[in-house]
Amino acid sequence: MAKRQASTIDKSVGKSVGKSVGKSMGNVNIGISDKDRSAIADGLSNLLADTYTLYLTTHNFHWNVTGPMFNTLHAMFMVQYTELWNAVDPIAERIRAVGFPAPASYAQFAKLSSLPDVPAKPPKAMDMVRVLHSGNEAVARTARTAFAVAEKASDQPTADLLTQRLDIHEKTAWMLRSILED
Repeated sequence: MAKRQASTIDKSVGKSVGKSVGKSMGNVNIGISDKDRSAIADGLSNLLADTYTLYLTTHNFHWNVTGPMFNTLHAMFMVQYTELWNAVDPIAERIRAVGFPAPASYAQFAKLSSLPDVPAKPPKAMDMVRVLHSGNEAVARTARTAFAVAEKASDQPTADLLTQRLDIHEKTAWMLRSILED
């Protein structure tokens, strides 16, 4: 799940990904222009893909961590993947509220996410921490980019959701970074 791509048709799922994840769902008149709603849905779709990808990575590391810090990291990763799992629904529902279908396939997430897929071979414990630190910083950047779009469109509910996500990912990145310090 590497770089995001511009608007394309994904032949495997037969849907547009990237710019305007899907067609607007009927007549939505919530005081935000169609163009702005589409841009907001795109940003939220990127955030959903990043969040789900980070969730899978974190859960994988929870299952596969070994070494002297096993108990500490196993428990920490569980808290983190649970929080990420609980975050995907509000993000997807906000995409729906602005009038677009939420991406929900691995193929769509792979195209929309800025995060790489989890390593096939589980890395060492401290490398897991590094991967998750980097992943949380990347998700924060994605949320910050989407926030600018929501703020410009005066979309307060989306801006509020994104502010919450920024707080969580920046705090999680700080905690992981602290583990990595000598």
